[in-house]
Amino acid sequence: MTQEPDVNQPAMQAPTCPRHPDRVAMVSCQRCGRPACAECQRPAAVGVQCVDCVNQGKRETPRQVSVFGGGLAQGRPVVTIGLIAICAVVWVAQRLDPTVTDNLLYAPILSKEDPWRFLTAAFVHSPYSPFHLLFNMYALWICGQYLEPLLGRARFLALYLISAIGGSVGYELLASTPSSVSDQVTGWNTPTVGASGAVFGLFLAVVVLNRRLGREIGPMVTLIAINAVIGFVVPNVAWQAHLGGAITGGVCAGAIALLGRERRQWQWVALAGIVVVLAVLAAVRFESVHLPTA
Repeated sequence: MTQEPDVNQPAMQAPTCPRHPDRVAMVSCQRCGRPACAECQRPAAVGVQCVDCVNQGKRETPRQVSVFGGGLAQGRPVVTIGLIAICAVVWVAQRLDPTVTDNLLYAPILSKEDPWRFLTAAFVHSPYSPFHLLFNMYALWICGQYLEPLLGRARFLALYLISAIGGSVGYELLASTPSSVSDQVTGWNTPTVGASGAVFGLFLAVVVLNRRLGREIGPMVTLIAINAVIGFVVPNVAWQAHLGGAITGGVCAGAIALLGRERRQWQWVALAGIVVVLAVLAAVRFESVHLPTA
């Protein structure tokens, strides 16, 4: 005997995706059990999870940080590569258009009029020979591969940029000033270019951080000593920028190391404070110089 269907009983409906109610979803999330369409499925260790559970899991997973509190930088040192690429592109532009150098170089006499030059000078190099660029970029590559994963990308970039500014400030603080109207060939009027100040900041940062970690510092100390001697022996080398960048990089690294990952939020406050100190030193030095008038 056949049984007539009960017209009052609702028909079985296929499950649908909560995010896309118009789509049939025959696969359930292994975490929450809700159906998920093909677009909302994400592969999991066992089965699949819906996109909502995956996002929730990311929020619940503790953020991985480096030994000094920065975000864990895995893979290629993209910040280091990016800085090298910028310097290389700028150098090509310098070769094609000499005004690029004029617009980005730093000289103490321009400190008040064009304060951005404190930083931009680190991205221009001597356009007459590639060796100035190549040496600095090689040093940046060696140090960057080590420091970027150690600090995290954001802190490494901050260290580099602040050291670059510190190099220019050091050049301003130690530059000789004109003693008469006719005395125009002085450090106050002499422009400087190059990433050397920032690179020296990385050099000393390696020493400070390795010291904190109990690692070997001898080879880096030797490298710094050799380059310091070169700065005094080879003509047309701005040793003042090297010294300023090295001190600034060492102070930045010291602040990061002392605060550590437990107080990593305060590291940014400390770095901002260093920038403020550099700005005050630059302003005070500029205002203290009284150039001779006719």
